[in-house]
Amino acid sequence: MKRITFFQTLVAVVAAALVLTACKKSSSDASPDGGPPRIAVVISTLNNPWFVVLAETARDHAKSLGYAATVFDSQNDPAKEAAHFENINASRYAAILFNPTDADGSIANVRKAKAAGIPVFCMDREINATDAATSQILSDNYSGCVALGQYFVKQVGTQGKYIELLGLVGDNNTWNRSKGFHSVVDRYPGLKMVAQQSADFDRARALEVTESLLQAHGDIDALFCGNDAMAMGAYQALLAAGKADQVKVFGFDGADDVVRLIAEGKIAATGMQFPKVMARTAAESAHKYLMGERHFPQKNPVAVELVTRENVSRYGDYGRRDDTSKPAQ
Repeated sequence: MKRITFFQTLVAVVAAALVLTACKKSSSDASPDGGPPRIAVVISTLNNPWFVVLAETARDHAKSLGYAATVFDSQNDPAKEAAHFENINASRYAAILFNPTDADGSIANVRKAKAAGIPVFCMDREINATDAATSQILSDNYSGCVALGQYFVKQVGTQGKYIELLGLVGDNNTWNRSKGFHSVVDRYPGLKMVAQQSADFDRARALEVTESLLQAHGDIDALFCGNDAMAMGAYQALLAAGKADQVKVFGFDGADDVVRLIAEGKIAATGMQFPKVMARTAAESAHKYLMGERHFPQKNPVAVELVTRENVSRYGDYGRRDDTSKPAQ
């Protein structure tokens, strides 16, 4: 009888331990209200249609995988981004799909999430750390702008003057795009950059900056813009100055309004990033992590494609018109 009692007691203890473990797992995986696990989508800014597509695709794909998903807009403000992370960490979200405001400044936020047991998957923009985010899904900005630089030379020629509009100075995308472009264009001494100025990846700011620069450099042949929002602002300034037919504008992103203007022959080219692919990949990666997978590439590159008037009919809706693309592997 003593042996049976001891055995029964042992079974009861083991069973209780298993139940406790299961309860702990379900409580951490589920949201505090008992609903599905929650995924946060933290975006640098929603004041740009391209980032709206990134955010909405990430959110919707996370929902399709069975999660509750909420979008947080950092408004390109590191302080707002930090406040979002504090809220997310305290609210026990299961994962974060993250588009950083600053390659260096955002590292601390990712580390705090990691310390709280929340995996972070960066989208489009990276952070300058390889031991904080679980994975970073990034466009191949440098190679995309090498192709854009080559097309720039074909369109402008080997002699001419141009202005470069940079994005946010704290974003690695800004410099990777600029370096890729200059790796080609700087080989031609006859191509002179007469001005280089940040317009913060913002359309309204690009309009103001271009208007000002045109007063000193009204005889330029081209404008290279680090994203399509700035390309649209620059084109608007050229239109107002009566120079839209004389100056070739080059962008980067693959935004629908720029793709349309390329088709109309008003903007020369852009680099098509694939925000939907990056967003879906981030959501899929978070899902795999929450299902138990732990091996992810630290940097997961997504190729950029050159969009010109010759091939523009293939593109639209922030990707290819016949989009059969899958999440990046």
